[in-house]
Amino acid sequence: MPKTRIAVAGAGLIGKTHIGIAHGSATVALAAVVDPSPGAVAVAAHYGVPLFPSLEHLLAADRPEGIVLATPNQLHVPQAQQCLQAGLAVLLEKPIAPTVAEAELLVHCAEALGGRLLIGHHRAHSPIMAKARAVVESGQLGRLVSVMGSATFLKPDHYFDDGPWRREPGGGPILINMIHEVHNLRLLCGEIVAVQAIASNAVRGFAVEDTVAITLQFASGMLGSFMVSDTAASARNWEHTSRENKAYPHYDDEDCYVLSGTNGSLAVPTMRLKTYPRPEDRSWWKGFEVGVVGMLRADPLQRQMEHFGAVVRGEVQPLVSARDGLHNLRVTEAIGEAARSGRMVRLA
Repeated sequence: MPKTRIAVAGAGLIGKTHIGIAHGSATVALAAVVDPSPGAVAVAAHYGVPLFPSLEHLLAADRPEGIVLATPNQLHVPQAQQCLQAGLAVLLEKPIAPTVAEAELLVHCAEALGGRLLIGHHRAHSPIMAKARAVVESGQLGRLVSVMGSATFLKPDHYFDDGPWRREPGGGPILINMIHEVHNLRLLCGEIVAVQAIASNAVRGFAVEDTVAITLQFASGMLGSFMVSDTAASARNWEHTSRENKAYPHYDDEDCYVLSGTNGSLAVPTMRLKTYPRPEDRSWWKGFEVGVVGMLRADPLQRQMEHFGAVVRGEVQPLVSARDGLHNLRVTEAIGEAARSGRMVRLA
């Protein structure tokens, strides 16, 4: 069977990752690169594919079957609409849009067109997340009661020098990093219905937050607490614990989530499991059965690309839909609003 032809728009950091994955895929073929910057010339030449300065030029020349949009956030909605209207399947990098209002427009557009739109929350394709969700759904933990989470790490000074916009509102860990965590929490714990938050910029003194403490309420009644910081020298984050991105060191003794239920707890991603052997005899005076849930590890970005190829071919529906992307952004915006206002923000 011929490979599914995919173009990638945007030859920045994440775009180059998508380009390399598409080029090396067994089922997807890299058809073209779209980027007006001079640096994209060498990228396209390295992989031996055409380079187009704009989507208009790509669509006028030789349409691929699908396209990855790894372009700046402010271009997500108009470019996704353009590609959907041209009949292309789209893998749109997160966030779905800069604002909830814009995301709602794109959702309505995609649904009206019957378009194939996959949002790039790549951790949804992680086998770690799949296994953790299976443990929750199996009932081994009993009824979920709480989740404690952490996304704490230290971004170096040059990160902000390279992108001065990261010092301004919208460039901090709430919108850049927490949106990943929101999707993971929704996968494991269900819908988030209310949030509270306290933010601080005491370490760097930028106009944007560097540390946030968050409280979450889920539709089931369970509660969560989450700490996110890009100035905390800590390994309690997905990148340092999951071993899914080889660019980061990893620490096998750390976790970033602990899910607790009425019969036990699961630490993720070490998958350390503690459960009562006799559910009818539960007590803090009783010992747990202790074990580790077996699983395989794989690159979720590679799995996402293979899934996107199947979406393009009409074999499956997008694992992360446009509405999922909208919900993730809505919760993330609510966290920012709660931090600014000092009050609980409830979500519809």
